[in-house]
Amino acid sequence: MQDQTGRKKSRKVAGLIICLLAYITAGFMAWLVYDAVSIFHPVVIVLILNVLVTLTIFIFSVMFNNSSLYDPYWSIVPPLILLFWVFHEQTPEALTFLQVTILSLVFLWSVRLTLNWLLRWRGFRDEDWRYIAYRFKYREEYWVVSLLVIHLFPTLIIFLGCLAVYPALVLHEGTMGLMEWIAALITFAAIAIEMISDWQLKNFVREESKSDFLNTGLWKYSRHPNYFGEVLFWMGLFLFSTGMEKVYWWILPGPVFMILMFYWVSIPMIDKRMLRRRTGYRDYLKRTSGLIPMPQRKSSDSSFTILK
Repeated sequence: MQDQTGRKKSRKVAGLIICLLAYITAGFMAWLVYDAVSIFHPVVIVLILNVLVTLTIFIFSVMFNNSSLYDPYWSIVPPLILLFWVFHEQTPEALTFLQVTILSLVFLWSVRLTLNWLLRWRGFRDEDWRYIAYRFKYREEYWVVSLLVIHLFPTLIIFLGCLAVYPALVLHEGTMGLMEWIAALITFAAIAIEMISDWQLKNFVREESKSDFLNTGLWKYSRHPNYFGEVLFWMGLFLFSTGMEKVYWWILPGPVFMILMFYWVSIPMIDKRMLRRRTGYRDYLKRTSGLIPMPQRKSSDSSFTILK
């Protein structure tokens, strides 16, 4: 048993080292190309470099036959994007209270989510079940699907999500008003909801409950409170940019695509899997909200449907 545990730890360490090497290589590639793209607007620079970094991570995913190498990208890259935008034309001494608030919240979110991935991922023998499903579904075309759906699509969503806070982070010249304080409160609450829901899920798994699935705590009011927290986080960043005198139309796609991705893709995939694997989940699905926490409905209320 100890030898088996030791091997698992060794595989995880080896996987994390290679993953770190992949992201260092991706960063080095971005550094090499930066001078050539520095003539463009900072927003365009970020978009180009993000695509380049994603392609580099994708190459490592193919080399080691594991698309989960991309998973930490979601939490690692956003704070780097915001830091680049902030310090592209100003020094740390010139930071405003609003900028410090936004950066602090994003870093708190990033650290929590990255640590959660570090604790969960077990190395190259561990790949997200959704990617495995894609492997069986698309077979020979899997790596094309992986490039477009698993790598590039989330990169675009992340970019749009970060773009939503660009006006507040770079163009805002005033102090924090009422809307900025509301946005800060919502963003912090979103991080807290994610932390609590993840903690409840970890305790459920660790205690090996007799129940087939978690339906207590926050999970009593939402089937996916962790996703609700994630959507709320990006909505909070978006709201930072709505308190300015001029509101830009291009901040809207970020939160819209975040909501659509979780509601129309992530939630249905998990619910369908749980219906196949967990006894009693169908009744839980009928009674419990898919995303926004709400009181449970009576199981006899057949009008409540989530899966399309």
